[in-house]
Amino acid sequence: MRTYPRHGCLVVELSGEIDVEAAGAITPDLDTLTDRPGPDVVIDLGPIDFMDCSGLAMLCRVRRRVLEHGGRVHLVCDHPMTLRILRATGLSAVFRPVPTVEEALAGYEA
Repeated sequence: MRTYPRHGCLVVELSGEIDVEAAGAITPDLDTLTDRPGPDVVIDLGPIDFMDCSGLAMLCRVRRRVLEHGGRVHLVCDHPMTLRILRATGLSAVFRPVPTVEEALAGYEA
């Protein structure tokens, strides 16, 4: 996991495989990042190779925490298999993934 600020948002770039082990290791860090008022978070799944249901649960947890703190969450994903999983679970309608970080950040001040 790599994080960096951009246009007033926190971009969280995930890479590799997001399985039960990785999700368990990443979740505490994500909880810390989303434990503040009004977090605007962009989750970039561009560099991931694989994501299972643990990764989906982690995304839902991040979204819930961000919304509870009055923030917004955006999802970047263009991997066909991950998009297929998001569509099959109905999460594509919830997250509305976009293909690039730039598109996710559209509308934010530089």
